[in-house]
Amino acid sequence: MIVPLDEGVRELVHDGDTVALEGFTHLIPVEAGHEIIRQGIRDLTLVRMTPDVVYDRMIGAGCARKLVFSWGGNPGVGSLHRFRDAVGNGWPAPLEIEEHSHAGMANRYVAGASGLPFAVLRGYTGTDLAGRTPTIKTISCPFTGEELTAVPALNPDVAIVHAQRADRAGNVQMWGITGVQKEAVLASSRALVTVEEVVDELEPVPGQVLLPSRVVTAVSVVPGGARPSYTHGYYVRDNDAYQAWDAISRDRERFAEWLRTEIHGPAPAREGTAAKESA
Repeated sequence: MIVPLDEGVRELVHDGDTVALEGFTHLIPVEAGHEIIRQGIRDLTLVRMTPDVVYDRMIGAGCARKLVFSWGGNPGVGSLHRFRDAVGNGWPAPLEIEEHSHAGMANRYVAGASGLPFAVLRGYTGTDLAGRTPTIKTISCPFTGEELTAVPALNPDVAIVHAQRADRAGNVQMWGITGVQKEAVLASSRALVTVEEVVDELEPVPGQVLLPSRVVTAVSVVPGGARPSYTHGYYVRDNDAYQAWDAISRDRERFAEWLRTEIHGPAPAREGTAAKESA
């Protein structure tokens, strides 16, 4: 079904849920994260391979209880300061962390999407992650005796991803650099997809990933929904915004002002577009 973003978040994301907002380099569902902040949803376990600025904002706004991740930083700039403040100082609330490698996170999603209890990989050797993360275990291959690493499946309550297009039946099409969006959706109990537009027919695109409507709970039309990240074929990455975020997120008062003006201010005009498309 096609619904406005605020309705989709209200119906699918609840206090205490495990939520994955995925998208690698582009197609990051940033506006969906902003809507979660607007609705004051709390005690979330946030899952994402790279938290990026979207989770920095959600953590700073008090949405998160725990973060499951594989690399925590502002791409091309440095630290995520709201993340660091929550871990180091418990502001605005203490944040539990569960750190993995990229490969470990990807394999956990694959296991979840496949209905398996865990994934096995060659990884983590030479790191101290296994000693700090209880969800990383060693396992012996029953055939060769080789020592491998096991990580439990990820099965979020809800996955949220961004894509280029959906058709009116709720089938979703994305292309460009794709990460674990498909696996996150298949591993989750519920899925919300924000898209740039709804079209009558999904024309084939080289390298496309298609999500059939049967695995998508709801679609919301959110033009520009990945900014300041980018959506291939629609708009480019706003590198200035990523650089500006470093200064905004360093200071609690400046961040609080950003929340007041950018998140809790007037509703974006694009929400009207979503409502129109769902009519």
